[in-house]
Amino acid sequence: MNIVVVSAGLSVPSSTRLLGERLAAAATGQAPSDVPVIELRDLAVDIAHNFTSGFPAPALAEAMDAVTGADGVIVVTPVFSASYSGLFKSFFDVLGARDREALAGKPVLIAATGGTPRHSLVLEHSLRPLFAHLRAVVVPTGVYAASQDWGDKGLDARIARAAGELAALAGALPAAGNGTVDGNSNSNSNGNGDGGEAGGDAIRVTRGGAVDDKFDARNVVPFEEQLAALRSAG
Repeated sequence: MNIVVVSAGLSVPSSTRLLGERLAAAATGQAPSDVPVIELRDLAVDIAHNFTSGFPAPALAEAMDAVTGADGVIVVTPVFSASYSGLFKSFFDVLGARDREALAGKPVLIAATGGTPRHSLVLEHSLRPLFAHLRAVVVPTGVYAASQDWGDKGLDARIARAAGELAALAGALPAAGNGTVDGNSNSNSNGNGDGGEAGGDAIRVTRGGAVDDKFDARNVVPFEEQLAALRSAG
């Protein structure tokens, strides 16, 4: 199982990276030193140049390829101004600009570090909406580690639970980008599973474990007809 950690920690050593390594080790059974970690602080200049030039430097391109090709991703950010850091958000902005489907259907474990427990809701009001927008499959349990949490059994339990959920999702979901329609492979020329016959019913399309209902206007019942049916039934 290929799990990649994306860490937005800035210090050395970094509690943000440490949390990512512990999560990955729990999910894969590997030693922390064997876990692949993308340190965004080392890519900060390349990320800024990507915004202005539209092209990633080799190191940034390699990092984005690693995330795109992973079976699952662990993302960890320090809390800045009650949200994720700008460097963290910038990396996923350039990743999305390069490939809008990079995280579609991919299991993502969200985690954050901070100096106080009061920022723990950053997982739900910032990180989870971001990766839901990117169409990732966000692991149900997020992990927040405040300064006083290190060495606490509660943090160990949250790490174990979240890592188990990530491992289960990474093993259960098909690779992102392999689209199927009604159980049969039917991809169009750009590799997305958007094929299928036109018909009166909505077409069910799966992309990397996610299911979409393609809209068909012929299935829409006007509101006036729905209201009249309800009145006659009453």
